[in-house]
This record gives sequence, C-alpha cells and structure tokens, in this order.
Amino acid sequence: MKTIGLMGGSFNPAHKGHRAISLFAMDSLGLDAYWWMVSPGNPLKPQSDMAPLPARMASAKAQAKRTPIKVTAIEQALGTVYTAETLKKLVARYPKTQFIWIMGADNLLQFHHWRRWHDIARLMPIAVIARPSYNPQVVAGPAMAWFRRFVRRSDQRHHWTKWSTPALVFLRFRPDPRSATALRRADPYWFHRYKELGTRDGVTRNIVL
Repeated sequence: MKTIGLMGGSFNPAHKGHRAISLFAMDSLGLDAYWWMVSPGNPLKPQSDMAPLPARMASAKAQAKRTPIKVTAIEQALGTVYTAETLKKLVARYPKTQFIWIMGADNLLQFHHWRRWHDIARLMPIAVIARPSYNPQVVAGPAMAWFRRFVRRSDQRHHWTKWSTPALVFLRFRPDPRSATALRRADPYWFHRYKELGTRDGVTRNIVL
C-alpha cells in the first residue's frame, strides 16, 4: 500500500520551514508521498489577515518545487471544514493508501480544541514535529494527558503502518525560526505577487480560483 503523510495548514504564506520539516518527516517515516492540505479557512484562526486561497496555494507550490510534496486544496473539493471530516473522507476515497497525520507541537498544544479530535486519533497514526519551545507546555497539555498511553517510541517510527490506533510518535527536528507570522509582518501584501494566478491542485488536478 502507498504511504502518504498529510499536513494541514493555512500556508499564509508557505515558507522554507514548511519544506524542511516535511522532507524531514518523509525521510523519518519512510513515506512515498506527502500532501500539503491548504485549508480554505481555519476555524481556529482569524480570517482578517488570511490571504486568498489561490495565492496561498501558489506560494505552497513554489516552496514544494522539485520535491515529492503535493499541494492540494482537497478540503474545498470535498466540501469539508473540519479536519476530522476531511480525513474520514480521504480514508474512504483512497482505500489502498495508508495515511499518517503530521503536525507541529504547537498544534498538539491546542489539539483538544479541534472538533472530534479523538476521532482523528482513532482514524490514523499521528506524528508530531517536536519544537523545544513548545515541549514543556505540550507535555502538560490536555491532549497529551489523553495521548500519553498511546505514545510510541521514536526508534519504532518506520513501523507506523503496523500500529493500531490511537498512536502518536514524536519526531525530533532541529529548531527552525521561520514562521508565516514573521513573513506577513515583513511583507503584509505578499499575496499580490500571486494575484493573477490560478493554481492546479496537485491531487484533484482542478484549477483553484
């Protein structure tokens, strides 16, 4: 079966940190492919400074060049808003694929606020990119209190396709100071560079407008 890592986000904008983390996760987990699922709108983030979806897709495709990373707005095609709904539909749509959900430690810190987060954990394994500045808070957080008994050893990460769920593994990655927030502060109108572009979805092959 094909193995694919899934990483959701606003990618507002995408940057080299996203790329570095993704390639690291691909290598660590022995993945065949990696999808950046660019969210049409994040329910947990304010929409006031959110760039248009086509611009965010275009910035992600620019960062994903010459890699096995596919950039997709598949949530728009599926008509889903919440990650739990999206992942359930993906598993049903691709029965010959094994997915693993990949997120940063900052997302694990607020994971208990996600709708039906327990369902996500039961649907597929989860890999967390550890970030030292977040680790003490994550360990003491509500989501980790529930996950604690399901944590797998990092040296067993190549066997993730055989794990029963829930299952969570931490991947230790060197700190990366880059952030979309800092990039927006430095260049608030970055998305104007992509204003006229329609972007082809890397998975559905639709043009995202």
